[in-house]
Amino acid sequence: MSLRVKLSTLTVTKFSKAINKNNQKAAKMRRQRGYNWEDTIVKRFRKTENWKAFRLGSPSIALPDVLAINNKESTIFTIEAKSGTSTSLPVPADQIERCLEWIKTFSVYEEKNVLLVFKFLSKKRIGLGIYENRELREFFKIWDESLEITDCVCTYDGKIFAKIDGKRKEIFLKECKMPFKTKQR
Repeated sequence: MSLRVKLSTLTVTKFSKAINKNNQKAAKMRRQRGYNWEDTIVKRFRKTENWKAFRLGSPSIALPDVLAINNKESTIFTIEAKSGTSTSLPVPADQIERCLEWIKTFSVYEEKNVLLVFKFLSKKRIGLGIYENRELREFFKIWDESLEITDCVCTYDGKIFAKIDGKRKEIFLKECKMPFKTKQR
């Protein structure tokens, strides 16, 4: 093998390691952002009278992100939380289905809802490491159990779209009035 081939192989290897390191850093930041949003939701519920909330763990163990309970009002929420800097935040169908399965196991509660909770951060990603300022927005949507479970996406303006056969179709989910102060519009 010639010296030139060895040098180009070494350069490509260093370049691919740098890209891999950047991807790992970005993935870690996204996970941390998600954890922080879930933690914020739990803290908001816990500061509210008669509410208890728990962060249930990682997505690999088939649990909702957050479980919130009000025994006095016989209300329970399973919550799938999404946070990000893009203009849309997706929710995979299996995560909605998981929340619905959990909510159905708590038959003693009169009001049972699956909430899809979105936080659009005050910075919008417009390029690799490039952001612009915008208004922070939060949406707390109640999943309509009469709908077919499908992948869906929430946009920055709060509209929800189902992804069916690769096409977006707008669906209308009620906004949940939360028992704590939010950045809801």
